[in-house]
This record gives sequence, structure tokens and C-alpha cells, in this order.
Amino acid sequence: MKILNIYVRKKKDVGAIERELEANLQTDHALLTETSMHLLKAGGKRIRPVLVLLGGEFGTYDIERLKMIAVPLELFHSASLVHDDVIDDADTRRGQDTVKSKWDNRIAMYTGDFIFAKGLEIAARLEDPRVHMILSKALVEMSIGEMEQIRFFYHTEQTLRDYLLRIKRKTALLIAISCQLGAMVAGADEYVSNRLYSFGYNVGLAFQIRDDILDLCGTEKEIGKPPGSDIKQGNITLPVIFALQDEKLRGPILSEIERIQKVDGQTDVSRVLDMIRGSGGIEKSSALADRYIAKAIAALDTLPNIRAKQDLIQVAHFIGNRTH
Repeated sequence: MKILNIYVRKKKDVGAIERELEANLQTDHALLTETSMHLLKAGGKRIRPVLVLLGGEFGTYDIERLKMIAVPLELFHSASLVHDDVIDDADTRRGQDTVKSKWDNRIAMYTGDFIFAKGLEIAARLEDPRVHMILSKALVEMSIGEMEQIRFFYHTEQTLRDYLLRIKRKTALLIAISCQLGAMVAGADEYVSNRLYSFGYNVGLAFQIRDDILDLCGTEKEIGKPPGSDIKQGNITLPVIFALQDEKLRGPILSEIERIQKVDGQTDVSRVLDMIRGSGGIEKSSALADRYIAKAIAALDTLPNIRAKQDLIQVAHFIGNRTH
């Protein structure tokens, strides 16, 4: 897989970021260290730090400066996952027990808060006010996105625009600023950082659409959680929105969603999954994700043809075709 070549090429610097993540989650409070490290050790692709590093190659590459943005962005992402698991009442993530499952909701919430705070503490070492403005705005938008997801639980009348605005806030923004800030802290000019933001934004939209497709079509081994988890939690994703546009299926799908809501998701969802899979909603969602990947790659057209540009294109293709 070509994306693995990127990780091999950046192995030393990704390792430095991994060590920095671990060092910054050590605290005098034993339980807080344990819960934070539990999340860190669960792994993840570290896509955001890698995007920071690739963005940094468009300027004066300095791993010590890039760490100060790559580590906070990964911490913000990790903290949001802890909070998500509480909201979604999720027992597993990436095939591992969640913090809320292994301990409880209160411990999970305070763990997430701690990880967020550590990210802010590290980012404060960068003296560029533009960086702090971008970070603070993104965190505000992420919080609004989380609230909007809750507001739209089991809301079957939501539009494509509602969905896209929500995933922009929840997912795309953090990926976009990973690319943008990597270039910015490396001293790249504003045009370059803006192009990289556009790349990351479109990749981020595709990333979340693919994630929502996988929730409906993937296996538990592939996605690290039971398939259909979103619909059990009341999260109406893009394939469901498209499936509801089929007049023959709309009534039966609505009846199933109403049944699931009545028992708070504690039921078998295989029937509604079969209907959604047979509706064409998966294919329409996949086609839209492909369009965003194409827009992402097009955003790089006018940038210097350096190795990092080709690596970003490979990242886009990986996200567009990912199966886990």
C-alpha cells in the first residue's frame, strides 16, 4: 500500500511525535495518566500529524516547530473521541474498550478535558497569533458540530446541507487546519497554506463520508465496532439520507428508525441495514466522496511538484478508497 511508504519516509518524525504525545500525557495523577495512556495506546493512523509534517515540507522543515502543532492537533482529535464515546454510549473503539466503558462517564469526560488542555498548553509555545486564532475557531466549530449531531439524533427530515455542515465541523476542519498549519509554522506563504487548507477540507469531507459508509457496510473486525452503530445511536448519516429519498423504502426505513428510537438503540438493526444497503444510498454517498477527493487533488495543482505533494495525493487516494 503506497501510503505505508509515507509512514516509512516520515518514520523518524512520526516516532518523535508519538514520544511527545506519550510524554505530555504523563501526570502526577495516576488514574488520569492511566486513562489518557489507554486512549493513546489504542492507536490510530495519526493522519493529522502526518498531514502537518507533509504541509511543513512546503516551507522550512523543522520537526521541533512542527511537533508543537502536530501533537496538539492529535490531542484535540483524541479528546473529541473520548467525549464522543460518552455521548454515543460506545463500549468499543478500534476494537478496544473505550475509556467510558473501562471506567465510567465522569472519568471519561475529565480525561477528555485534560487531553484538550494539554493540547492547548503545547500550542501556546508557538508565538504566532494566527495559529492560535485558527485553532480556537476550529475548536469552537468542533463543539458546535458535536451539539448539532445531538440535535439531529433520529431527525429524519435533515437535508444534505445539514449533514455536510455537521461533518465539516466535526471532521473536515481539523484535517484542513492540519495541512494549513503545518505549512504556516514552516513559514510557507499564505497562498500555499490556503491551498493546503482546501485540500484538507475536501479530504476531510470524504473521510467522514467513507467512515459513515463503513459503519453500514464494514465488519466489526474492519471498523473496530459493531456495524450499524450510528443508526443505533440515532445518527442519521448520508447513506440513510439518500435511502430515505426512495419512496418505496422511505416508509419501512422510517418505521425501523422509530422502532430503534423507542428502545434507545438496544435492538437488532440488520433489517434496516439491509434496506439501506439495497437503496442505492451507499453508491450515491461513495460517488460524492469521490468528488471531494477529486476536488482535494485539484487544490494541489498549482503547488510546487515536491515529494510532499505526491504524498498528499496518495493520502487522498487512501482516504477515498479506505476499508477500515
